[in-house]
Amino acid sequence: MTSPRTLPPTDQRPLVSAVDIDDAARRLAGVISETPLQYDERLSTLTGAQVWLKREDLQPVRSYKIRGAYNFIAQLDAAEREAGVIAASAGNHGQGVAMACAALGIRGRIFVPSTTPRQKRARMRHFGGAFVELVVAGDTYDEAFSLATAEAESSGATKVPAFDHPRTIAGQGTVAREFVDQLEREPDAVYLPVGGGGLLAGSATWLAQHSPHTRVVGVEPVGAACLAAALDAGRPTTLPSIDTFVDGAAVRRAGDVTFQIARELGPQMMTVPEGAICTEMLELYQTEGIIAEPAGAMATTALQRVRPRPDEVVVAVVSGGNNDVSRYAEIVERSLIHEGRKHYFLVNFPQEPGALRRFLDEVLGPEDDITHFEYVKKSNREVGPALVGVELGDPATYDALRARMDASPMRVEVVSPDSPFYRLLI
Repeated sequence: MTSPRTLPPTDQRPLVSAVDIDDAARRLAGVISETPLQYDERLSTLTGAQVWLKREDLQPVRSYKIRGAYNFIAQLDAAEREAGVIAASAGNHGQGVAMACAALGIRGRIFVPSTTPRQKRARMRHFGGAFVELVVAGDTYDEAFSLATAEAESSGATKVPAFDHPRTIAGQGTVAREFVDQLEREPDAVYLPVGGGGLLAGSATWLAQHSPHTRVVGVEPVGAACLAAALDAGRPTTLPSIDTFVDGAAVRRAGDVTFQIARELGPQMMTVPEGAICTEMLELYQTEGIIAEPAGAMATTALQRVRPRPDEVVVAVVSGGNNDVSRYAEIVERSLIHEGRKHYFLVNFPQEPGALRRFLDEVLGPEDDITHFEYVKKSNREVGPALVGVELGDPATYDALRARMDASPMRVEVVSPDSPFYRLLI
């Protein structure tokens, strides 16, 4: 069992306290769902731990974000309610804001980046109804945030932070309060997805007071690890670029408040590759029947990369289930590439009859399959290049495939996953 984490000195008022989170829970009663805490047989068998999933994907807005948004907006005074609210969101926070606006009769504008899936945009409009206007602005969450901030300053509306405010953090921290009550004991470890850090900050705050021996693990995508970067630098820092695939966690800069809380409480931080997240999304769907969005699968992905100790009681938060079905082709592709099953090559075929047949018979293995083929015949050349996608029956046979390619008369170039050209394929 780990040592208790250190709380701020008692003579200083913390940014967010366990009392704030308890107050938020009472405010949210009857508004949100008490989502199930479900034992997961697949992950328990795989890790040797006792793994429980906190199903925040089963909230009315399919994510925990309603907790922070409602807790913030419900505390506005009469003048602030009259002026309305503005929010920036990658999708889930916006749905929480929309639902809160409709429930409380407050008008709001929600700024979303162009990368926000259509499904999330449609859900925001559904929950907000006549009370909410959706504004598509910028290519990333941070760009949408900047535009929303400028609009709030010019209009006098109140900005509803997605993560970087004590009221938002307190609402999101009710997740931890709820799963400890459901578990009826202190968990040994909890794995939490991290975007801007609100869920982590709130949960770690409540656990530090009521479950001090619980190990808190924050999980970020490799392509957008802003909180880990802030903790390493000693201050919030803006990442030069991010991978926006995990749209619910595609944040360039951690919040000032969330950073301070994380620095004080010292959660363990780790990153997971986007491809591994895709593989876990497919496992959750095919085995547990859970439709998780990329950010919603980060915590369970982490369990398989840094496994908990045997027999530990572990909670992993499935934070959201707002996944656009049109994205599944890309999810499958990224998963296959991550597992080493899918590869792309530039093959220079001799312009003569039977060249493709020889490639199929002499180069490909019996379990391999061509899944992509683009070839443009050039009559004035002796060879013609083709882009060939190959799915292996077994990733372990890749070296043998490369050896057969090298032995063939055809010149073959591997298209590296790091190549800008590669990104056009997925």
